Amino acid sequence: MPHVNANGIDIYYEIHGAGDPLVLISGLGYDHWQWHRMIPGLAKYYRVIVFDNRGVGETDKPAGPYTAQMLADDTAGLFAALKVKRAAVLGHSMGGFIAQALVLSKPEMVSQLILAATNFGGPRAIPVTAEAMAVLSDVTGDPMARLKRGILISCAPSFGERHPEIVEEWLNYRAQHPILPAPYQAQLAIGLSLIAEEASFEHKLKNVQTPTLILFGEHDKAVPPGNAALLAKQIPNSAIRILPNAGHFFPFEIPDEANQAIVEFLKT
Repeated sequence: MPHVNANGIDIYYEIHGAGDPLVLISGLGYDHWQWHRMIPGLAKYYRVIVFDNRGVGETDKPAGPYTAQMLADDTAGLFAALKVKRAAVLGHSMGGFIAQALVLSKPEMVSQLILAATNFGGPRAIPVTAEAMAVLSDVTGDPMARLKRGILISCAPSFGERHPEIVEEWLNYRAQHPILPAPYQAQLAIGLSLIAEEASFEHKLKNVQTPTLILFGEHDKAVPPGNAALLAKQIPNSAIRILPNAGHFFPFEIPDEANQAIVEFLKT
């Protein structure tokens, strides 16, 4: 399996398709599998690069805590190892924190930016809804039951009823690829480190000159879509796209519609 050594760790990556590079950065606790339903459509147009963040999948899992800048430096190291000088970058949820750190520290590497289901941290970001927090913090039941509850509350209403086969595939993948507690806590520290206003990206984003798409599912309870307007207010050259009939995990829920929005933006 392909690995590169970058920023002091071995990083697992995959490349699909050909053309201009498009790098996808996964969210908290997810490896490159997060993108498996979107990759075939995007690979028709782009050289899609997916990888496992520090702490998950086949990438090294050194002790934490981790920071957004640390994982942005991992990503920049992957660029260098693959001889990618400049690419479009999409970061989802925690991956959006990494993408923000990357575009702020190395703007020359990012041709276009997509911030998906994420926020800028700090006290003015809109937090997880009370409904979702109640479900996500409920530790009763076995691990698979808790995971299923988390999936269903994070997706659009009735997604589980409409697509039980996707939920089943999701649960099976997680059962076969469990995330270890220590690396998960190390990744969780990324978001926690951005809670203070001075640590957040909010007041730094005015310096982003990269064309930016802010992409959300309309039913996102984990990172409410009201965060899209807050991001757009700070990023000068940005546009918002709200995906109907989707929640936080739109890469699983509506991959074709998400791909269409991404391709339309990147071609502009």
